[in-house]
Amino acid sequence: MKLVLASLAAALVVTSAAAASPSIRFGVQDDAYLSPGPSLEPNLLTLDQLGAGLVRYLVNWRQVAPTKPRHPADPGDPAYDWTAADATLGALHARGITVLATLVRTPAWANGGLAQNVAPTSKYALAAFATAVAKRYPWLHLWEIWNEPNLQSFLKPNSPKLYVQRLLNPAYVELQALDPANRVAGGATSPRSTSSGLSPVAFMRGMSAAHARLDAYSHHPYAVTRGETPFGFARGVCRYCTGVLTMANLEKLIREVKRDFGPKRIWLTEYGYETNPPDPNGVSWAAQAKFVAEAAERAAAAPYVDLLVQFMLQDEGRPNGWQSGLISSTGMFKPAFNSFMLPIAVAGRVKARTTIWGQVRPGLGPRPYVLQRLTPAGWAPVGTAGALTDANGTYKRLVSAPPGTRFRVLALQSATASRPVVLR
Repeated sequence: MKLVLASLAAALVVTSAAAASPSIRFGVQDDAYLSPGPSLEPNLLTLDQLGAGLVRYLVNWRQVAPTKPRHPADPGDPAYDWTAADATLGALHARGITVLATLVRTPAWANGGLAQNVAPTSKYALAAFATAVAKRYPWLHLWEIWNEPNLQSFLKPNSPKLYVQRLLNPAYVELQALDPANRVAGGATSPRSTSSGLSPVAFMRGMSAAHARLDAYSHHPYAVTRGETPFGFARGVCRYCTGVLTMANLEKLIREVKRDFGPKRIWLTEYGYETNPPDPNGVSWAAQAKFVAEAAERAAAAPYVDLLVQFMLQDEGRPNGWQSGLISSTGMFKPAFNSFMLPIAVAGRVKARTTIWGQVRPGLGPRPYVLQRLTPAGWAPVGTAGALTDANGTYKRLVSAPPGTRFRVLALQSATASRPVVLR
């Protein structure tokens, strides 16, 4: 983003009313990090430190229902094993953390003894399980049906018509009938096609043709090309990315959803950048921190987008595992940990002034902060002391400063400083 900036001047507070999605929520997903056991309590304390008010949790149908229940809509059926789900969901609920429950993985008894990615044979099976989950945890109101069904690795066959008729629509009907406050997302699509998978655009249009019922469309806008940032592709245009929907072309995702489903809400339920180290194909730790904050600002500014979920919290330790965590596999906090906790990004320019956007995520209600700039004498406050975020922890500030000036935010309740941003 090219900015033309004048010399440093006083900053002005800008209200959050200009935000396209003032109610947007930011969360995390890492089922392994939040699994039951001795580490759960300390890991929940880390979640509190991050200020993550929302967690996406995969409710594993195959694990909860290893044998066929006689009364599948009844959570008290003895075939159900809620042990793991009770421990994690109960702990999150006790802390006041909102949970997005994603229903995944078919039990062998429901698909003829086949693998967990094979669709159930009956359109009633998942719907009955959804009812049992909702009755077991009546405080759950955010739902997502399946994970990346456009790829055969997660749903086989990966037919959008089958997904709608056998998974999404039956579960939607039951969850809405049980409690009108329930909001159900469909899609949960991967950002691109594979050798055995459909592009999200093709899958979305198939869902529309099958008359999908949903309150929100969910999607995973991961980067798919080297050098891609939340704001664009490396060479400006992703020439070979037919049907690809990533954060870099978020406007296209919004258009496609509106085309196929009307003005539905959009939930970005998985997003992150793998890092080098340890992944040789990942971005640097510094770039990950920058992109975490920029993606948050981009999502907050976009119309219809209500959720953005960071995947994951801690890198997997196995060599071929996933490494987009905010914490290394050895427990070291990456710079992105701070960037999630106190995201700060350059959001644009108004005449000679630059807009700085950010959030103070730990805490409730308006949170006190100080915007600071780096001077030869150290970090100095900018503008009026005692500034407050809005009720969601968000702030916007206008500053006038030459290129190269560094700004950061000090969260007063935790006495923690954000990573600095440099004006370009």
